[in-house]
Amino acid sequence: MSRVAVVTGGASGIGLGISERLAARGDRVAVLDRQGDAAKRAADTLRAGGAQAVGLEVDVSDRAAVESAMEAVRREFGSIEIAVTSAGIAAEHPFTDITQETWDRVLAVNLTGTFNCLQTVVPDMLEAGWGRIVTISSSSAQSGGPNRAHYIASKGGVIALTKALAVDLAPHGITVNTIPPSIIDTPMAQAEEAAGRFPGVEAIAAVTPVRRAGVPADVAAACEFLCSDDAGFITGQQIGVNGGWYL
Repeated sequence: MSRVAVVTGGASGIGLGISERLAARGDRVAVLDRQGDAAKRAADTLRAGGAQAVGLEVDVSDRAAVESAMEAVRREFGSIEIAVTSAGIAAEHPFTDITQETWDRVLAVNLTGTFNCLQTVVPDMLEAGWGRIVTISSSSAQSGGPNRAHYIASKGGVIALTKALAVDLAPHGITVNTIPPSIIDTPMAQAEEAAGRFPGVEAIAAVTPVRRAGVPADVAAACEFLCSDDAGFITGQQIGVNGGWYL
């Protein structure tokens, strides 16, 4: 059955992999991203492959922009049945160097942005009596890590929000799960490596139990299952796509 799916951060990396996977199975996919041109290019590529897709520019920390984007999706495809929140920003600073502005921005995008998107689409799912929500968190929220207190706090909040919503929404046919990936070879990871804030995808791959780096398709495969009818008895879970790490 074709569903209407929204993927935030859907124009690159993990979000793009998820957009491609859901489109390939026949879902009507809205690619939302702060990089509007990239979102439109991603949607164009999906349509060229025979999918129904639309690309929209939105900063998930801007509630009015989120509401406007979701209304555009409804006009194009109908009520929203699947939401995957992959939009996020990375940050690395020693704890004593984190400014109030930086703290607020990381939380605004990674945590409040998730809240904005989900609170805007959940009414559609409640009305339908069916919904699938997958948040993208981070294995660092399970393990901690150096110089990333703001990022880790934001992703820990995403995990907690996921669990809270799973309890609230389960009686209504809506499942809510989170995928906390470990290192995935994405443009964001490559940028972190280039900036010297990360030892490198290949270095991490060498000590990962499966001996390779993760790729967006790995996360997308798990996400596709969690967005299916077959996953109707799975909710409130952390599905670690991490190559064997438990961090």
